Amino acid sequence: MICDPTMDDEFEKGRGPKKFQYNELAAATKDFAENEKLGEGGFGSVYRGLLVNEGTQVAIKKVSKASKQGKKEYISEVKIISQLRHRNLVQLIGWCHDQGELLLVYELMHNGNLETHLYHKEKVLSWSLRQQIALGLGSALLYLHSECHKCVVHRDIKPSNVMLDSSFNAKLGDFGLARLFDHNSAAPTLPAGTVGYMAPEIVTMVEATTESDIYSFGVVLLEIACGRKPVVLHEDEIKIRLVKWVWSLYGSNSILDAIDSRLNGEFEPQEAERLLLVGLWCAHPDYTLRHSIRQAVSVLQFESPLPSLPMKMPVMGYANPVDPRNFPHPVSGSTSSIFNFFEYQPHLWFNCHK
Repeated sequence: MICDPTMDDEFEKGRGPKKFQYNELAAATKDFAENEKLGEGGFGSVYRGLLVNEGTQVAIKKVSKASKQGKKEYISEVKIISQLRHRNLVQLIGWCHDQGELLLVYELMHNGNLETHLYHKEKVLSWSLRQQIALGLGSALLYLHSECHKCVVHRDIKPSNVMLDSSFNAKLGDFGLARLFDHNSAAPTLPAGTVGYMAPEIVTMVEATTESDIYSFGVVLLEIACGRKPVVLHEDEIKIRLVKWVWSLYGSNSILDAIDSRLNGEFEPQEAERLLLVGLWCAHPDYTLRHSIRQAVSVLQFESPLPSLPMKMPVMGYANPVDPRNFPHPVSGSTSSIFNFFEYQPHLWFNCHK
């Protein structure tokens, strides 16, 4: 992977993260030994490492050379996260682009990611921890959208990017698709994200927006409460979308039936109702009716009343949907095709606004 020498100058303008030598990181991971690997994805692999000089345990992401977006996401990650400081964001410790490799060094998150704990076959994540994680994620998004010097749209909020420290505090990570711009403006970009978490309007938008992050946040809140993936394949091979399923329970005045059955009723009903309703509110099909992250967090913290939602899930459609073949953009998930997005959002092919 060829790197521009000027990247060093650009990265070192930031504050905090430092440049590492490849040999340091190779030694820290025992030459990227297989038994030090923490995980693997389309971006590459993550290894546990020990920085000998500092005596600090870290997580080191080694970007795959086969990744078409690898260099772009590496640059975005370093330049954006270097400007951010918040207790609910994964801290970037350093970076390295030597010997044809792209490496990112993060604080080690001892409890891995939220996805692992939500779907663990034996251990069930308690309600109190789920509530704590939801509030922590909301705090991270509030900072990104409203409280840092520039507005940051993450564009890939999902459980596998929500990391958990030793006390199960949530920290949002992976800023490879993020965009940074001035408040009250927008950043031109192609659509991006992960199938199942992408907002329905994303195929027609030419700008990164906070509303699309809000949608993803809403889906994750529902996932935390329900312990179900955004789309579940039913026994009769019918795909059941989480947002639609929860909204149907809300419409029948039985929304608490959506709570993860593995909890065996051990949850706080008022907190659960708020988590589910805020999830639906944020995942509203019409992005103009989604509220800000500040309003959503206020409801989760019992500072504002519950939102008023229609009993039937609205359907948002477009008269002239965009041909997905015109979008050679990064869509992560099980496959890298925008066609899969329409499988999750089939109504977008028709003018079916109600």
